[in-house]
Amino acid sequence: MDALQSGERSPLQLTLRLNWPFIAMVLLLAACATASLYVLSTVRAFVAGESLWTKGQKDAIYYLGQYAANGSPHAFDSFTQAMEVPLGDRAARLALQPGQVQVALAREGFARGGNHPDDIDSLIWLLRYFHQFDIVQKPLAFWLVGDEYISALRDLSHEIRHETELGQVDEITRVHWQATIRDINAGVTPVARGFSEALGNSSRRIVLLLMWLNGGMAATLIVLTLWHTHTLLTQRRRAERALSAEREQARTTLTAIGDAVITTNVHGQIVYMNPAAEHLLGHAASQAAGRPLEDVLKFDSDGRSAATAATLVADILATPSNDYGNDYRNRHSDDGGDASEGTHGPLQDPSHHHTIVRPDQTVVPTKLMASALRQHGTVTGAVLVLHDVTREQQYVEQLSWQASHDALTGLVNRREFELRLEALLHRPRQPGREGSLLYVDMDQFKLINDTCGHQAGDEMLREVCRMLQSHLRDGDTLARLGGDEFGILLKDCPAGPSARIAEQLRQAGQDLRLTWEGEQLTTGLSIGMVQLIPALTSIQEAMRVADMACYRAKEGGRNRVFIYQPEDIEMTRREGDMDWVRRLRLALEHGQFQLHAQTIRALQTRGDEGLHMEVLLRLREENGELVSPGTFIPAAEHYGMMPSIDRWVIRHTLQALARHQRTPGARALHTCAINLSGTSLGDDSLLKYIRTALTESGLDPALLCFEITETSAISHLPNAVRLMKELQQLGCRFALDDFGAGMSSFTYLKHLPVNYLKIDGAFVKDLLHDPTSRAMVEMVHRIGHVMGKETIAEFAESDAIVDALRTIGVDYAQGYAVAKPVPLEQLLGTAAPTGLS
Repeated sequence: MDALQSGERSPLQLTLRLNWPFIAMVLLLAACATASLYVLSTVRAFVAGESLWTKGQKDAIYYLGQYAANGSPHAFDSFTQAMEVPLGDRAARLALQPGQVQVALAREGFARGGNHPDDIDSLIWLLRYFHQFDIVQKPLAFWLVGDEYISALRDLSHEIRHETELGQVDEITRVHWQATIRDINAGVTPVARGFSEALGNSSRRIVLLLMWLNGGMAATLIVLTLWHTHTLLTQRRRAERALSAEREQARTTLTAIGDAVITTNVHGQIVYMNPAAEHLLGHAASQAAGRPLEDVLKFDSDGRSAATAATLVADILATPSNDYGNDYRNRHSDDGGDASEGTHGPLQDPSHHHTIVRPDQTVVPTKLMASALRQHGTVTGAVLVLHDVTREQQYVEQLSWQASHDALTGLVNRREFELRLEALLHRPRQPGREGSLLYVDMDQFKLINDTCGHQAGDEMLREVCRMLQSHLRDGDTLARLGGDEFGILLKDCPAGPSARIAEQLRQAGQDLRLTWEGEQLTTGLSIGMVQLIPALTSIQEAMRVADMACYRAKEGGRNRVFIYQPEDIEMTRREGDMDWVRRLRLALEHGQFQLHAQTIRALQTRGDEGLHMEVLLRLREENGELVSPGTFIPAAEHYGMMPSIDRWVIRHTLQALARHQRTPGARALHTCAINLSGTSLGDDSLLKYIRTALTESGLDPALLCFEITETSAISHLPNAVRLMKELQQLGCRFALDDFGAGMSSFTYLKHLPVNYLKIDGAFVKDLLHDPTSRAMVEMVHRIGHVMGKETIAEFAESDAIVDALRTIGVDYAQGYAVAKPVPLEQLLGTAAPTGLS
């Protein structure tokens, strides 16, 4: 690949790739030389400036001496002009002090100092960025001392001019001035000399440094040249060795590769075949060399491949680019090739799969890929790769079998069974011979797994499968639907023979014995049978009624056959229950339940205790109508949905109460009663759920009173007692609902730590006309008070009943005479948030 890419580069690119280190070094050396020249030019400007500075201060001393001697105005003007040079340089130096750089002032100062305009920027650059270096600091030190003498000379000039203009200068004063001037000259002369010498030393050091730098760059260039030349030679030798190794590796790889590789020249004659190609085609490479490809590579004559084999190489060579697959398909789409799936790249699959015919007439399915061979853009031949896909086809067949069969039993699985059932339902069926669907469930299979282990259970499943299969006709379908459930399709079988087959299967299952580790294991079969009448048009409906029929068989005592009849009232009820299960699940998912509440009034005068109520559940239909719980609770209890519904009620009630308590000025709460089903009493996780809900809501547990029916409490007595005690420790209270309806009410009452007894409404509503009912109400109330429990009377439907209850001494009344049920949020006076679910 690298060699190919290198061959595609232009000569300029290759030259740059090989010589870029030299080019970079030359550019670096040129940059260094340019910088050296600039530095030398800057040093030269500095030396020139120093000369001007020295000359200026010497001229200023001379002219000031003349002015002090004769007071000539011309001498003073010459002095002032000479002073401009050192004073201008001084102003420029001060303008370049660190932290207060003023380039414009510095440029103006150097111009006053007589420096050439082209040298000013280099002087600013030198003093601004190299003032901390020793080569600049030493000359600057002499410059600073010289500026002190210049300042003294300027001060003296002011004194001389002032006295001269007054006309009071005597000879003694002039002699004194001249002596001072000579002293300044004597002091500044060695400073100027030192300035010049320091600047000369710095110049020489800079020249020496630049010489070393340029020499080092030149030496580096030489070393780099030697290194790069050595590297190029090494790379060339390595490339030659790699190319040789690649040739050998390619030769070895083609020899060892599992796919058949064939190369041809432009005339379609075989040039090379690897050992895999020899084995696949049944021809030796030595014998095949030079022969036309179609003599060695023969495809199965299926109307398409024969033509492809004869023109294959011509098509490859005629393809203008490496996109041979698309070109081939476009030209041969009429022959059955797929012209819509072209791919790009040097190796393509023009017609996907071909079947190779060997000389011994055996056939091998293969996948063909082909490409033209090119050298410098010229086609020199073709390469074909043939991959034997025999194992792949076997693997696909195995995966297909696994996708439609059960691994344990080898039977078809539920997916395949439903496909066959769907096909049977959609084809025309002869009346009376529609066929039947059997839904089979093994009885007590869980017991075998639990007592003897899953291996015993698996073996029992296999035995049952063998037994079922042995009693079915050819063409019937037996499938494992999951777990211990099986499905059977009896095609074209009337109702009578289907029933006899079902009974034979049930009897064979009853007689089946499996010896496992010295024990005999038995089972039974509960079979639901459904005749595939025209009314059953979907697999969902057929499977549903078959499942219900099997359920009826198990409910009727197990080990029996139940035949579905459309007019079966009980099955219709079961269908209604199943529909309710679907509707209840949707209600839980989409928040279609609605909470109502009914006020409970205290009958004995106790003042305003706060709001005492019982939460009630309603289901809102899609048309807006409310469904009472008596309609859907039986189905929910039968199919185990009450724990989920109870949790929904608990969570949403606590949320509503929490919102009520956060509302300013809200009415005080005394008690909120929530009903718990018997199924929830047997749920060990309910206690944890209630604790979590209380923590999340922040509600005082003392406000809650959980109502349980007498029947459910007795049915789950240990769990009920444990749950009640745990929640009472948190502060919750309990009420025993419908008390008095059971024969053993008083027997179990002492075991249940309840706070309230709710007297069964059947006694309350008749107490005005039935002495027995009144006596029952009085007895329950008295026994409750003896045991320290308060009483609540339900079904208080009239004021007369309420008055009678008050006379008896009942603590609370609940019914339409007290208050009708209303939405919970309305009773609390708070609005529920939207989207509650």
